[in-house]
Amino acid sequence: MKRNTSFSLLFFLSLLFLIFFTFSVDARKTNIKKKLHKDGGNRHTRGKGSHPPSPLPRYESHPTQVNTFDIMSFGAKGNGVSDDSEALVAAWECACKISGATIKVPAKFKFLIKPITLQGPCMNDLTLQIDGIVLAPSEVSSWPKSSLFQWINFKWVQNFTIKGSGTVDGQGSNWWILSELYDMQKTHSEQIPSMKPTAIRFYSSNFVKVRDIKIINSPLCHLKFDNSKGIKVDNITIISPANSPNTDGIHLQNTQDVEIQHSHIGTGDDCVSIQTGCSNIHVHHIKCGPGHGISLGGLGKDKSVACVSDIIVEDISMKNTLYGARIKTWQGGIGMVKNVSFSRIKAYDVMFPIMIDQYYCDKQICKNQTGTVVISGVKFDQISGSYSVQPVHLACSNSIPCTDVDLTDIQLRPSLKYRGLQQAMCWNSYGKSQGQLVPSSIDYCLRSGGGLIKRIARSHDSVCYKFL
Repeated sequence: MKRNTSFSLLFFLSLLFLIFFTFSVDARKTNIKKKLHKDGGNRHTRGKGSHPPSPLPRYESHPTQVNTFDIMSFGAKGNGVSDDSEALVAAWECACKISGATIKVPAKFKFLIKPITLQGPCMNDLTLQIDGIVLAPSEVSSWPKSSLFQWINFKWVQNFTIKGSGTVDGQGSNWWILSELYDMQKTHSEQIPSMKPTAIRFYSSNFVKVRDIKIINSPLCHLKFDNSKGIKVDNITIISPANSPNTDGIHLQNTQDVEIQHSHIGTGDDCVSIQTGCSNIHVHHIKCGPGHGISLGGLGKDKSVACVSDIIVEDISMKNTLYGARIKTWQGGIGMVKNVSFSRIKAYDVMFPIMIDQYYCDKQICKNQTGTVVISGVKFDQISGSYSVQPVHLACSNSIPCTDVDLTDIQLRPSLKYRGLQQAMCWNSYGKSQGQLVPSSIDYCLRSGGGLIKRIARSHDSVCYKFL
C-alpha cells in the first residue's frame, strides 16, 4: 500500500513538472515575439548604413510594395499644417540609393513642404509618386531669403519620373499681391522680395519625365528645366489665375531634346516659354489659355547671346490668350533663332495670333539699339480662328531683317471682341505667303528676295555653335 502511494505521488509530481515546463516554453516564445514586434520599428531607423523604415499601417491596410518609400513612414503628418519637409528628404535619401525605387506621397493627405533641394545622382529609374496634395508655405515672410529662387528643386538627377494623380500647389496669391505693390512703388523692401520662387525646378538633370500631375498657383514659373536634356512632359495640368504676373507654365532654358504633349496650361504668362540655349523642342497637342501663348524669348536682354533652333510647335488650341505663336527679342542682343515651325494652331479670341517682335520691351521706354538676335527660317502654317486686335504682326529689326519667313494657309477672322486692325503688318520681313490667306492683306505682307541679307544673317550663326 505504501509503495502504491509513493508511485502515485511520483506520477503526480512528474505531471506537474511537465505542465509547468510546457507553459514556461510557450511564455518564452510569446515574450520573444512581443519583443521582436516591439523592436521592429527600430530595426530600420534612418541613419548612416541603415535600412529604410517599413510603412506604418495606420492609414492603409494593404501591404506596401517592395522598394516603395512612403513619406508617412518617415514621420510626415499629412495634415497640411505640420512641416513635412524632413520626411520627404529622408524618404528621398533612402530611395535614391536603390534602383527602381518609388517615393510615395499618398492620396487623401495634404503635405506642407518648405523650400527643399532633392539632389542626385541617384540610382536609375527613381520615381516620385504624388497622389496627395503638396503645399508651399503661403506666407511670404516664412520663406528664407536664400530660398527665393525655387520651391522644390531637383538637382543632378538622371532617369527620374514624377507622376501621379495629385496636386502641387504653390499658394502664390500673396506673392502676386506683392508684385502689384512693387509695380506701384518700383522698389524692393523686406515685405517685397526682389524675386519670386519657381514651383518645381530641374537643374542639370537628364532624361526626366513629368506626367499626369497637376501644378497650380506658383509664385513664378510652375515647371522649369534649366541646363537639362531628354525631357518629356505628358498629360499634365498647369493652372493659375489670369492676374498672376510672370507665372509661366513650362519654362525651358539651356535645355535640349524636349517633348511636351497632351497637356492643359493656363497661366498669367506664357503657357510655354522657350529661352536661350534651347534646341530640338517639340510642343504638341496643348490646350493653352489664359496666358500669353507659346513664346520664344524674350531673347538677347542686356546684349546677351541668344541661340534657339529646331523648334516645332503644332496641334495647339489657343483660347483667350494675349498672343498665339510668338518670337520676341530685345534690341542689342546677339545670336540667332532658326528653324522654327508653328503649325495647325486654332486661335479662339486671341489678340495677336501670329507675332514676331524684335523691339520687345517690358518698360514704358527702352533704348534703341542696332544689334539684334537674327531670325531666319520661321514657318507659320495652318493657323486659323479669331483675333481681337491684329491677325499678323511681324516687327523685325531695322539692322537685320527677318528672312525665310513663310505664311501658309492662314485663316484669321475678327472675333466678337474685335477692337483693332484687320490689316496684317510686316516690317522688314522677307519670305513668302501661299495658300488660302485671310485677311487678304497677308498676301502682300512679306518682301521677296533678301539673298544678301541671308548671307549676313548666316554670319551671326557662328556665335551659337559653342552654345548649342
